[in-house]
Amino acid sequence: MKKVSTVATRQSRNISQQKLTIGLDLGDRNSCYCVLDETGRIQVEQRVRTTAKALQEVFSTMPRSRIVLEIGTHSPWISRLLSELGHEVIVANARKVRLIGESRKKDDRLDAQTLARLARIDPELLSPVRHRSAQAQADLMMIRARAGLVRTRTGLVNTARGLAKSYGQRLRGCNVRNMNAEKAESLSPELQSALEPLLAAIESVSERIAEYNERIEKLAQERYPQVALLTQIKGVGTLIALTFLLTLEDPHRFPKSRDVGGYLGLQPGRRNSGERTTNAYQQGGRSVFADAAGAGSAAYLGTIRSRLRSQALGPEISGMGRKKREEASYRCDCEKAGGAAASPLGERRNVRTVTQ
Repeated sequence: MKKVSTVATRQSRNISQQKLTIGLDLGDRNSCYCVLDETGRIQVEQRVRTTAKALQEVFSTMPRSRIVLEIGTHSPWISRLLSELGHEVIVANARKVRLIGESRKKDDRLDAQTLARLARIDPELLSPVRHRSAQAQADLMMIRARAGLVRTRTGLVNTARGLAKSYGQRLRGCNVRNMNAEKAESLSPELQSALEPLLAAIESVSERIAEYNERIEKLAQERYPQVALLTQIKGVGTLIALTFLLTLEDPHRFPKSRDVGGYLGLQPGRRNSGERTTNAYQQGGRSVFADAAGAGSAAYLGTIRSRLRSQALGPEISGMGRKKREEASYRCDCEKAGGAAASPLGERRNVRTVTQ
């Protein structure tokens, strides 16, 4: 990176009261910013530590400016910090700014300069995104922490079962939530000794997940009463409903309900202006899509069971109860069999077998 004179620090404090545009390229430890004046000339190029104290010292002395930064790990809290200092903050969608991501001359200084120039021309070129509030981020963090534990438990369970199979044995079948050291009692002593700490770890992770479940339920009841409405949908539980609410946060910013799908990343692919594909693809919101897939599977299975039941009982007639429908189905089957007698009780058993 080109070394910048320390005089730039003094210049940043003496900038006249004019409309400035600042590009801020965030890094994990250090960030680079570029200040442009109204004519597009570079006034300051400098590095700053990616800490709240350092950023506040630099940007609190500047007049109200337009600051643009790319979305990333640090962008939520930094955008809130700069907004509190009175600046206009724009968070650019990194996927849409290919001028930076696919550049052959890529470094922090040039990226900050490119962000500033794009924001000076037209902020819409950056496809601005809006971060959720600090409270919503903290609440959603609890759900994501739980998801991390679930992934960890899945990996541990797969490891335990794979090791047992490679030794020619199998762990006793059970739900992953109930897996513990007792499930290895049927294994050989040497395999029990090897898997005992692993199974104890699985049991401990399951207990932590159960604690998160209780916290999430309590959180939904105390702060988000809308969850009770969403859980009326078949297949949707507290976890899915709360994830959906925290992801959207403010539903009133969507003019139409169908805009929510595009916000989550589910939208039709389009190759050019004259041809549009109808296949949808998922671009973002992985946790929401994973939860929705689970809810959709549950609802789909419920629909299949309902259809099987309807086929077994025959068409529903208005005002006819379950007993009458079964009797009608029984008489119809007897007529098809040439009048052969059959037990109504046996027919009901067959119906139950099909529906189950």
